[in-house]
Amino acid sequence: MAVSTTSQEARDGTVAAGFWALTLGSIGVVFGDIGTSPLYALRVAVDSAAQGQAVTRVMVLGVLSLILWSLLIVVTAKYVLLLLRADNHGEGGTLSLMALGQQALGRRSLPLLALGVIGASMFIGDSMITPAISVLSAVEGLKLAAPALEHYVVPLTVFILVMLFTVQSRGTARVASAFGPVMVVWFASLAILGIVNISADPTVLAAINPWHALHFLLAHGTVGLVTLGAVFLAVTGGEALYADLGHFGRRPIQTAWLWFVLPSLLVNYFGQGALVLSNPAAIENAFYRMVPEVLLLPMIALATAATVIASQAVITGAYSLVRQAVQLGLLPRFEVRYTSETHAGQIYLPRVNTLLLVGVMLLVLLFRTSSNLASAYGIAVSTTMLVDGIMGFVVIWKLWNFRIAAAAAIVIPFVIVDMTFFSANLLKLFEGAWVPLTFGVLMAIMIWTWRRGTAILTMKTRREEIPLKNLIRSLERSPPHIVKGTAVFLTSDPTFVPTALLHNLKHNKVLHEHNVILTIETAHTPCVDIAERVRMERISEKFATVRLRFGYMESPNVPRALAVARKLGWQFDIMSTSFFVSRRSLKPSAQSGMPLWQDRVFIAMSRSANDATDYFQIPTGRVVEVGTQVII
Repeated sequence: MAVSTTSQEARDGTVAAGFWALTLGSIGVVFGDIGTSPLYALRVAVDSAAQGQAVTRVMVLGVLSLILWSLLIVVTAKYVLLLLRADNHGEGGTLSLMALGQQALGRRSLPLLALGVIGASMFIGDSMITPAISVLSAVEGLKLAAPALEHYVVPLTVFILVMLFTVQSRGTARVASAFGPVMVVWFASLAILGIVNISADPTVLAAINPWHALHFLLAHGTVGLVTLGAVFLAVTGGEALYADLGHFGRRPIQTAWLWFVLPSLLVNYFGQGALVLSNPAAIENAFYRMVPEVLLLPMIALATAATVIASQAVITGAYSLVRQAVQLGLLPRFEVRYTSETHAGQIYLPRVNTLLLVGVMLLVLLFRTSSNLASAYGIAVSTTMLVDGIMGFVVIWKLWNFRIAAAAAIVIPFVIVDMTFFSANLLKLFEGAWVPLTFGVLMAIMIWTWRRGTAILTMKTRREEIPLKNLIRSLERSPPHIVKGTAVFLTSDPTFVPTALLHNLKHNKVLHEHNVILTIETAHTPCVDIAERVRMERISEKFATVRLRFGYMESPNVPRALAVARKLGWQFDIMSTSFFVSRRSLKPSAQSGMPLWQDRVFIAMSRSANDATDYFQIPTGRVVEVGTQVII
């Protein structure tokens, strides 16, 4: 991102870079997804209401009223005014909310973990659908500008998306600086088009009355519920407001939404509605029908740029989410590359990028139009929003110290709305909603398998390990050959002897003059203060334990953290220090505690994990790997 903040600055919304710079940055990054919804949301919703019949005034006003109040209730009230205050040391998002809830409860909660996993899985699914539907809907404007180009819509969409994912490895620092101005032009264009077209039928403003929304739902039964699922397309991207909290801060996001983005969206939707009331045939592509013919090609270009920006924001959000999941122990280590020397948040995950590209290509080629793809879109976002609402209740009740009745009174109305949207989108299960649900289930199985397999592996290795203090006493009685230098042994539990240390004594029959048992921990906060980074304890003349703590938004850099240890009295030379790392070779077992298929999945995930040396940024020339075989 072009601009980022620290935790405290994110709460205050005021930093050296300037409030308005952050506000502009938030317009460019935070609102890309929801800002491109006018390209397709009203069209798809009215088509769902019409069910192939003639478009009526009741339909248009009902859909417009539903869009208006959905934006006010779901996005404005729930996310902008409520959940943006639930920051985890300045950070937001589903996994941050999960960590905040566990912090509030004072323990690890399996239900909260399950909710976090579901929400994160669905967000990844959303990260595939957003680029596909956004770029498709923008390029489809070519069918109006030049009907002969209709057959080129899908190939051009594929080309744009392939280029988008290809440039990810080069970083987004240069491009991100232009996001804000481009999206300001986009939202200003939405507002101007809306204002001009409202004059086609000013009576469209009657849709402000919520009665039109209620009357439409009550009068149309199942069709009304199906239409509600399509209306939800207007609020997709609302969850990004919360996920990007740490990048821009609460006040800049709130200001941009309330005073610029929301008014521009509403005016544009009402402009489309007025156009359709005056000319029902315009529903074919209400957005581009608002544009004067002479400006159609420039608007297609601007819309394509806006959808690419929306896609970029979702892709980088997926990178950040996966890194959080790895840090929280939900997934194996993935390779992380840093694409900016000044902004730690700008990262690139090659495997995640490939996975997203394959998923996006399959979606585009399978559904081929934005209208078809819309059926698959809402279920992923509505699930994430429902999860956020439930976890938000825990935070309001336990962390904000509200009485349970007061917390319920605040959250239950939002949860009811979210469940209604979820149910409406579930009706489209066989039309495309099965795609993100299937992916979400697969992601959840992978996370569950990784957590369960890791726990079983830890339990099995513990049986073979001995307490560290017992070994030290044994070595003091019968010392082996002592060699100069420092040996650092990585382990997850410093009370037991690391496997690499045992093998070094068994096979090499030597002990270094200085031995450090190093444990790397992930805190339930996005960042850890430098003063809390290192904890050292001398346990004997030759042994010491060191704990390094990193936040789940941070990338663990062991050498840099160990430099902090020098200030605490540990004098060491990196060139005379050897890092011993255990590399386990896993074999499946029928008695592992997991089904054999799950054993094989866990082993495959373990083999695909990024090397610990690279992940912890340890100099490769100083690493000694010790192999062991474990039957799980």
